Amino acid sequence: MEAFEGFLDDGGIVEPDDAMPDAYREAVFRFIEMHANSELMGGLTERDWIPRTPGLRHKMATLAKTQDEIGHGHLLYMVAADLGVKTRTGMLEDLFAGRSRFHNVFHYRAKTWGDQVAIAFLVDAAALVSQQAVFKVCSYGPYRRILKRIIAEEGFHMRFGEERMLRIAEGTDVQRSMFQRSINDWWWPALQLFGPDSRPDDVLLRWHIKSERNEVLRDRWVQKFVPLLQGYGFAIPDPGLAFDEEEGHWVSGPIDWEPLEKTVQQAGPDSARRIGEAAANWADSQWVRDALDRVAALPDVA
Repeated sequence: MEAFEGFLDDGGIVEPDDAMPDAYREAVFRFIEMHANSELMGGLTERDWIPRTPGLRHKMATLAKTQDEIGHGHLLYMVAADLGVKTRTGMLEDLFAGRSRFHNVFHYRAKTWGDQVAIAFLVDAAALVSQQAVFKVCSYGPYRRILKRIIAEEGFHMRFGEERMLRIAEGTDVQRSMFQRSINDWWWPALQLFGPDSRPDDVLLRWHIKSERNEVLRDRWVQKFVPLLQGYGFAIPDPGLAFDEEEGHWVSGPIDWEPLEKTVQQAGPDSARRIGEAAANWADSQWVRDALDRVAALPDVA
């Protein structure tokens, strides 16, 4: 392990067929599996709104965003499967059985169009901040390479969310009130996506899977989005939020981590429905997988 960590500290990149400690393999796999699960479940959140999206232009964008997110998930499942811990099918079965995790924000339900805008503007931005911090130093080569594509597409998602937010900000009082309620509902889940402060012994940092501590990334997100939202006349639902004049820095109030813990236990506000619907879709499409398996087993007569 000492020699391996020295290799990583010197900027070494690990490939799937390279020798690596089991602990490193497991840590990288779990990290990528959760990312894959989150992209897939995020795509299902987008899918809910395809029939109800207002206007053809926004409907086309929501269709494209749904396709992107689910596509990201399947790319990441392939990268994770190459580590040999689980098969792609095994990962999906564990997800739909509630045995593996996905990010907290996808345990909540988007109830209005304002929620969809808040997800694109706040949640996608939080995910982008996290992914950029991984891409900067990631020691596992296949993950780093696939992140380049994912980050580019997530940037478009965030920009589209920003454009929709600006249209609402210039809209009617009813629209602005709707979006303020969405900010109230999604501010804390988006902030909690980064997780609690990183432990001193965080192996994801030591093995150069992540480049920065959770609290640093969380603070970077706060510094960007507090002035942005306030500049357009929206309120931040954090009664303890304060501006440090001396440091020129926004300081968040106390964070209640209980909602995050509930999502870790698959007990979030929309966990049961989200996992149940995904599991039902997986079961309903079993005949397609069976048919493909039978075709693959046919003898080659060419």
